[in-house]
Amino acid sequence: MLLAGCIHPQEDITAVTLSPLSGSIKLPEPSHDSDTSVEEALSSRRSVREFKDASLTLTEISQLLWAAQGITDPRGFRTAPSAGALYPLEVYVVAGNVEGLAPGVYKYRPAGHDLIPVKEGDARDGLCKAALGQPCVKGGAVDIVISGVYEMTTGKYSTPEQDYRTGASYPRGVKYVHMEAGHSAQNVCLQAESLGLGTVTIGAFSDSEVKRIIGMPEEERPLYIMPVGRV
Repeated sequence: MLLAGCIHPQEDITAVTLSPLSGSIKLPEPSHDSDTSVEEALSSRRSVREFKDASLTLTEISQLLWAAQGITDPRGFRTAPSAGALYPLEVYVVAGNVEGLAPGVYKYRPAGHDLIPVKEGDARDGLCKAALGQPCVKGGAVDIVISGVYEMTTGKYSTPEQDYRTGASYPRGVKYVHMEAGHSAQNVCLQAESLGLGTVTIGAFSDSEVKRIIGMPEEERPLYIMPVGRV
């Protein structure tokens, strides 16, 4: 079994520099095969917190985002499983050093496999501060931020569950959203490994500050920050 993504930077011939907020940015088509097996990626995957000061290509960004939430079926099914195929996750790229992509915050749109500009400027430093000063958050070429809209899943999966420690009650769908975020993040980890890149999953951050820096709508809650860079 092979993983998608054995792509070289010089192949990124479709990248063009666009200013944020000027319209959607079509991503290069993702690859669906590579020379890296799933077993190899699983064996070699490690959390990476130090990166080279080097750019990523738009083709690599395309591949990472496709791995996170790309559409793989005409019926709309995606790379990560979702309870009820409700797909409550949103994926953002905080771009700082990407060939052909101006620094800024972008939202990934799976249906078009494109990026929607959200904010101008390099937000990695602010995101680092929101993540309790973890240097890796500003050290990668980009940060992938995964958020969830709980209501998209809890509307269907509303059976109450009780926290065994606190006794607090919450809809079963909350757990499903967290599970789905984990599926998506692991896809990114394996895709990064296949591309020869490094990443790490970050969960320690101020939700409110991440929302402000990214420009998330009120209904979204940040779940992961994943810096990605060359190693």
